[in-house]
Amino acid sequence: MTTTQERPDTASVAETIRIALGVALPTLAGGVIKRRPRAMAVAEKLQVDRPAVKLLTRLRDRHHGRPLKLRVPGRSMELALSAEDVGAVLAAAPMPFSPSTVEKRAALGHFQPHGVLISPAGDRAPRRAFSEAVLEPGRPLHELAAPFARAIAAETAALTSATELTWDTFNVAWWRLVRRIVLGEGARDDETLTDQLERLRLDANWAYLHPRRNRLRAEFHDRLTGHLNRAEPGSLAAAIAGAPGDGTAADQVAHWLFAFDAAGMVTFRTLALLASHPAAADRAREEVAGIDPGEPHQLSYLRACVLDAIRLWPTTPMLLRESTEETSWGPAGTTVLVFTPFFHRDADLPYADRFDPDIWLDGRAAANPALVPFSAGPAICPGRDLVQFCVSTLLANLLRGHAFEQTTGPVLAPDRPLPATLDNFHLKFAVRPVPPREGGGTG
Repeated sequence: MTTTQERPDTASVAETIRIALGVALPTLAGGVIKRRPRAMAVAEKLQVDRPAVKLLTRLRDRHHGRPLKLRVPGRSMELALSAEDVGAVLAAAPMPFSPSTVEKRAALGHFQPHGVLISPAGDRAPRRAFSEAVLEPGRPLHELAAPFARAIAAETAALTSATELTWDTFNVAWWRLVRRIVLGEGARDDETLTDQLERLRLDANWAYLHPRRNRLRAEFHDRLTGHLNRAEPGSLAAAIAGAPGDGTAADQVAHWLFAFDAAGMVTFRTLALLASHPAAADRAREEVAGIDPGEPHQLSYLRACVLDAIRLWPTTPMLLRESTEETSWGPAGTTVLVFTPFFHRDADLPYADRFDPDIWLDGRAAANPALVPFSAGPAICPGRDLVQFCVSTLLANLLRGHAFEQTTGPVLAPDRPLPATLDNFHLKFAVRPVPPREGGGTG
């Protein structure tokens, strides 16, 4: 199967080294599976994504947008440099471009060795069907949206009772909420479960360079299975109990928990954008005016805000696919790399460095196959609609009756280019109540 009209160009040794040092190394240093706060602080200070995007822009121009074959000893590895190639490769999953790559199997195998993303072809279909049956992609409001909305409202109340909101405070509330949604009220305070997962994910950052902690993974698996077996009503665990599966539910849920961590980062970054863009905040407030945020609502504008926050600062900066047969990209086993910040911040896009939620409402984003906040094609994230619901509902609860002012981090403003890298871990906000008569933006 051919997914590009031209054969790839071959990078020079110098170009390959520049890509390794300017693109791959900063991405790996930040933590691919579990973000490292100190590394993210350094990345923000150095704005590491900006020179990476500029480097790939130069390479795209030099090689006329053709895929670039990297000189990696012992590997066949290609770098996508055109939006059309991104769309074609992602659309061709799982064959001939599988989401299960050598790197992902080595990394995710630390905590979810039977997860759908790294499953062999024979096992992938039923595991994907299981995830879709539970997560309900394509449905803006999940069947369990009502109990989820009530849980979100309950957990958000504590965040607006103080005068300052930090990442540490938010993260505690976020994980309580995630455990309630996924596993039920009985798991709300089980910090041990998610602490175990965090340790396994930190190991996974090292992929095949770190030995497996089989005992810790077994303890995590048993603890997670115990919560799933309760099948608590009003949680995804209850939906799992009624879904067909092959006995690997715990590994699929481990991946969902992993993904919800990224969703928390997106929530905090979206709040920073709304706190610094009064016109957008006003529109968001208008959307939530007169509704009960403790009940489920679609909240189209807030969802667009969430999508644009992911575009600006992708939580998956590197998408990988591995060919299962010979293609125009190279022999079977070729790894295709898609560096999402390059396409999301393409200088040719008029909205590249600004917050523009409307692109997700007026068709501009849909017309660009390289804008992929949740990946794309048959391997697109099955939890995308649930995540957007949870994040937008939480933001609605925060914005209703409160204003937020960013007090740390880089300046975000409508009249200046937004930073290429944003460290969510060290953001802080001042919180103040907004009387109904003000009805204005968030600061």
